[in-house]
Amino acid sequence: MRTIIAAVLAVLAGFTGAQAQTFPSRPITIIVPFPAGGSTGAMARILLEPMQVALGQPILIENVGGAGGSLGAGRVARAAPDGYTLCFSHMQTHVLNGAVLNLPYDVVTDFEPLALIADTPQIVVTRTAFPANSLKELIAWLKANPNKGTSGAVGIGGPSDISAFQFKQMTGTDFQSVPYRGGGPLLADLISGQIDINFGQASTYIGAVRNGQLKALATQSKERWWGAPEVPTVDEAGVPGLYGSYWHGMWVPKGTPKDIIAKLNAAVVTALADPMVQQRFRDAGQTIWPRAQQTPEALAAFQKAEIDRWWPIIKASGIKAQ
Repeated sequence: MRTIIAAVLAVLAGFTGAQAQTFPSRPITIIVPFPAGGSTGAMARILLEPMQVALGQPILIENVGGAGGSLGAGRVARAAPDGYTLCFSHMQTHVLNGAVLNLPYDVVTDFEPLALIADTPQIVVTRTAFPANSLKELIAWLKANPNKGTSGAVGIGGPSDISAFQFKQMTGTDFQSVPYRGGGPLLADLISGQIDINFGQASTYIGAVRNGQLKALATQSKERWWGAPEVPTVDEAGVPGLYGSYWHGMWVPKGTPKDIIAKLNAAVVTALADPMVQQRFRDAGQTIWPRAQQTPEALAAFQKAEIDRWWPIIKASGIKAQ
């Protein structure tokens, strides 16, 4: 019996090794768990061609939006762990949703980390006619007009929602949160003056700031953002410690063989080293993570640190999807 079991294990090990050696042998799908047209999908498409070259197979990008990105991320969690289904997403799906939503999967244990990709800070912006030209003036106006200001938020418990809650707690102010299904409608309403403020992706809003359609009051970063060095940090503007960013990464289903993860990671690293890819990311307002941070281990460690940071804040906020 022991001889038979050993033989079976040897065959399975050989099969797994052969599978890893021949991977990939068919097209790969990258699922972006947000509607088409957003910055997350745009970044995935920047990586598309160089990753196809590195892997020698076509790569398809599929947008699966809904429920704060949990529908698309859940689809990856349930996919076969064979390296042919990847998730390209950010902190909302793999950190915040774990504390806000009742998910049918675990944001950590049902995935294998693949690579950290890029990062952009959040930025505090207002409509152009709003009677505040600095963060301190915004706080003064909100205190003089309690619960009259409005802030946009995509979904429940997303980065902008959590930052708004933190801002209220740190400044003793109160204002209304207006939910949106996507970043596009929120941006349109902010530009048209339908809402007052937002705590959003700097890369998404800086174009409207440059065009005079919005006012930028502060970046939610420790240092001034290279994309708008004239905008003060939250530390400089009067709310020290209100840090927030949209960091992006890639994951595969739990149980994906280590050799396959290594091949996929190598393709990502090669793509991120391409000067044209780097320039396109910079043009999109994104900072690529340093080479040493582009590993599965670095993503796992950073994701854990972000969960340790944000989940207690979410619990204290009482934000929870019904």
